[in-house]
Amino acid sequence: MFDNLRTCVAPDGRFVFGVHRPRYTVKNFRRDSATGSLGPFEDGQPNRNDANFPKGDVTEPNGGWIYEISNAFPFRGTTYILKSWADSRALEADEFILAEKPTLSFSELIGNLRHPPGSGTEQTAKLFRQLPNALKMTLAVNSTDPADLIHLAEISCRLVRNDADGHPVGLAHIRQAGGSGKAVIYDHLLFEAVANNPHLPDPYKTAMVLKPGIQGDSEIVGEWKDNTSHIFEYLRRNSYIPWGQFAANMADDAVRYRIGDLTPGDMRGMRHLYYQRTFARLAEALEIEVPASKRPLTPTELESLRLKIVDGLQSDAERARLPFTATLWGWNFGFDFSPSGYRLHASHQQIHSQYALVPNIISSNGALDTKEESFSAYCCGDLVAEFVQRYRKETGSSFFEALIAALRANRRLDQSKGNGHSLVLYEDDRVMLFVPKAQTSQWELQLMTLQPVGNILETDTLTRRSLDRVMLAAMQTLETMGARMITVIEYAKRFDSEDSDQRLLYAFLPRLPQSPGAFSEAQLRWISGHYPEDFASACRAHLPSLSDEDTGV
Repeated sequence: MFDNLRTCVAPDGRFVFGVHRPRYTVKNFRRDSATGSLGPFEDGQPNRNDANFPKGDVTEPNGGWIYEISNAFPFRGTTYILKSWADSRALEADEFILAEKPTLSFSELIGNLRHPPGSGTEQTAKLFRQLPNALKMTLAVNSTDPADLIHLAEISCRLVRNDADGHPVGLAHIRQAGGSGKAVIYDHLLFEAVANNPHLPDPYKTAMVLKPGIQGDSEIVGEWKDNTSHIFEYLRRNSYIPWGQFAANMADDAVRYRIGDLTPGDMRGMRHLYYQRTFARLAEALEIEVPASKRPLTPTELESLRLKIVDGLQSDAERARLPFTATLWGWNFGFDFSPSGYRLHASHQQIHSQYALVPNIISSNGALDTKEESFSAYCCGDLVAEFVQRYRKETGSSFFEALIAALRANRRLDQSKGNGHSLVLYEDDRVMLFVPKAQTSQWELQLMTLQPVGNILETDTLTRRSLDRVMLAAMQTLETMGARMITVIEYAKRFDSEDSDQRLLYAFLPRLPQSPGAFSEAQLRWISGHYPEDFASACRAHLPSLSDEDTGV
């Protein structure tokens, strides 16, 4: 029965996986050969390609072992690890560090090349304007010289400057039909690329993309502000996410282009806005009074409101009238553009997270009162719920209890000592941060609640604080190791579910330079070049200290 579930988590609390030991013969249908020299060695002898043209059939008597690990959740596919790759990295913790981007200054280069010296800045500005678009984009993304980026910013748009110091204070606008304004942007791709480079001076970032309203008319409907942090909550009325999409976005006076710049207060603020908006919308649906307006809820008020909602949902009638039954939460950190104009990740480097509520049902014909033609709206947490229920039905065991037991009792894939056995990076009474046995991103981390808590409505104050601080620590760990683009998603159970088995789960998915995703990944076949235990060991070496005192718990 367990074999049919296609998961690596056995009911008795251990991980199971397969090992391919390939041995095979390939019949040779080639008629002709094209042997010859590929070029000479140092001694002048030719390096020939004879090996590419065997005379007969090809036999592989002992191919490299490949581990096949079904993901803990079947809907996330299967991971494959080539043993020879992983063995070569097993004792090399430095292999898990991505090199920082090298310094790059085009202005300095052409200054050194200019002979005889010219008028300098004017000549440089003219040269920047004459560069091909692909080179402009390359510099906009990769230059570390503010002078380069200022030149590119001025090419991409029409800036308005402060008369006193010459710093940019905004963008020139043209009036459109109806009276609305449109910023004067000459090259949108270049504008986006340069504005999202951390090395562009902050006044330019603010004028181009950070000042409230500069990117559109999205209303600011929430705010978090303390001595060190300032966050706006934007409403996107008509996005691809229906029923109101929200973004907790670091404000223009709190520039955060790197995770290393993000403070515990910033993290608390972004997450507070998420909790607050979710609880407030649910309270309104249940006709529960929200105890604040035009100010944020205090932590005490937030917890009190949550408890009232939980109490209200004890009634079947109240659960039935709840229009939204699930959360959608995500975080795209990092921005990049290829020189050819392909955006490679988030829409903005300034740190922000996004969230919304998901309806219970959706009508197939647009008439929301047509029950017989409605179906459940999609929520990724439902995929977890369906599997958890099936696992319990077929094995008689709790999936998450088995997963936690397997993580605590883990043994290395290669059965050697290597860099240790543990996949767990951090654990307290409420949450666990760990490396999944079958990683989908090669550097994937996961964070889950240890108690039967399946969504943020079931999290008390201490659990929310644990989630927030460990989430920040996970992101700091990945950035310290060199990750520059990370997606974080939440898998949560529905508010009206009475299944106590499902746990709240977050997946951290870095994008690595040599893993763009292709046909294998499109089939949910995830290729990895290391053992998960070795990656866990490397992460523990870079995990920041986690103490209650650091985060006000």
